[in-house]
Amino acid sequence: MSDKKVLFVTSNRIGDCVISSGVIREIGRQVPGARITVACGRPPAPLFRAAPGVERVIVLDKKKFAGHWLDLWKQVVGARWDLVIDIRGSALGYLIPAKRRVIYNRSWETGVRKVEMVSRLMGAAAPLDPEIFLDDQARAEAAAVIDPQLAAGPGAGPILALAPIAHQPGKSWPADRWGELVEKLKAEPRFEGWRFMLVGGPGDHPPAAPALAAAGERGVDFVGKGDILASAAAIDRAALFVGNDSGLMHVAAAAGRPTLGLFGPTEWWLYGPWGPRTRTAASNETRGEFAPIEALTTQRVFQAVIELHEAFIDAPAPGEP
Repeated sequence: MSDKKVLFVTSNRIGDCVISSGVIREIGRQVPGARITVACGRPPAPLFRAAPGVERVIVLDKKKFAGHWLDLWKQVVGARWDLVIDIRGSALGYLIPAKRRVIYNRSWETGVRKVEMVSRLMGAAAPLDPEIFLDDQARAEAAAVIDPQLAAGPGAGPILALAPIAHQPGKSWPADRWGELVEKLKAEPRFEGWRFMLVGGPGDHPPAAPALAAAGERGVDFVGKGDILASAAAIDRAALFVGNDSGLMHVAAAAGRPTLGLFGPTEWWLYGPWGPRTRTAASNETRGEFAPIEALTTQRVFQAVIELHEAFIDAPAPGEP
């Protein structure tokens, strides 16, 4: 086993951790055989438990007076690190022994997509595509929740995953419109036999309730049913994903699911889902201009879902006529 050690300090937010997840593979390229320690917030921590080369995940629970940084320093100062990567730009990377340091600072914010910014920070030759590192545990946890609901409903058709929750103000499309969207999709022939799976974290049931009610027996409830990696495994079973600008949106895109992200007064051109199988629907489609997410109509989102279906479900597979 290699004795080369790398410390990767990443975000306390799920979305930011997914965006920077390509760093894991890049570490393997730059420091072959590295034994990686990841430090991150509690909600995204499960994302790294099966990541290649990761031998330890340190959870950073925020404390008063930046006490969490002192706790982390105590846990890592005794090691000799070959590489320290800190995309949070803290002072920690300068206070522990390291042969090489890659420390984020605001000068890297030059108006490019966040995936590209992290890739440049690492000196990568190409963008570091985000990745979800699923394991058997996550898949089993997802199946234990989903399979009984599929069996109890009117058939196990294709799944449309919906994530109607975003925890930052102004990012959540109104809950009642999610219910209206499901009603319209149920009446759309393209979605005949489809199941509608709601995904979210603990405490997210109120925003999901209208969509679940509209789905009725065709609904699947995965709100608060597992950690973020189990939620990723659930989303991985979906044929399509629609969600607010949130961590789950980035999870879906990184998992390769055709993804539609809904945007209000945030920079969709910087924070939109990454990858060729992604789309956005914004309350203002003009780059540099904004409108409240409430300006995004049910009909506009419905049409965007239809376009997602046409692009990735109706379209022939490569090589087919």
